Amino acid sequence: MSLTLYYHPLASFCHKVLIALYENGTEFERRIIDLADAADSAELQALWPIGKFPILRDHAQQSDLPESSIIIEYLDRRYPGTHRLVPDDWEIALEVRLWDRFFDHYVQVPMQRIVSDRLHATNGDLTRERSTLETAYGMLERRMASRIWVASPDFSMADCAAAPALFYARTVLPFPDDYGHLNAYFDRLVQRPSFQRVIDEAKPWFSFYPFAQAIEQRFRQAPDNA
Repeated sequence: MSLTLYYHPLASFCHKVLIALYENGTEFERRIIDLADAADSAELQALWPIGKFPILRDHAQQSDLPESSIIIEYLDRRYPGTHRLVPDDWEIALEVRLWDRFFDHYVQVPMQRIVSDRLHATNGDLTRERSTLETAYGMLERRMASRIWVASPDFSMADCAAAPALFYARTVLPFPDDYGHLNAYFDRLVQRPSFQRVIDEAKPWFSFYPFAQAIEQRFRQAPDNA
């Protein structure tokens, strides 16, 4: 098999790439990396000295791709499926890249800092992180008032980024009840078969997540075919 994904089933940035792979039924091998394991960490750092996942190894091209957005763009060009995640139309593609960055920087990053604070019991001042999430939620509520998907008429890389970012963010700071457009968008994301598959695969690992108690019961139930 040409592709190997180095990842962890609980990691949100890995979820983003998995969604893209599942959207187009792209075949790949899995290599789960436990960062607490010295051998696993060394293996990952040999591919990408920064030591973060996901990383996609393309054996046919003898190349290793880090960073979730780069991996998705690479798959979209080198291993295209029936569903393009970055449109050919330049203006729409620019919107997709903008909102992809939005979710990574202004939802994922503050969310992960809050999670890290809980994980390491540092009890830091998280006012800025919560404020950033509140601002992001407000922007999304306004944007989704007239849209189905966040950046393109069709499901795109930006929605791949949105799904895990919002899934975990709402466990550290729930969406306001009156944000109907944001809540409806999230419901569309979690009903996407590709993301449902990602969540089903993550369920055995949820107990390791510091905010596991905040994950809704509908996401913690075992799959029907389990």
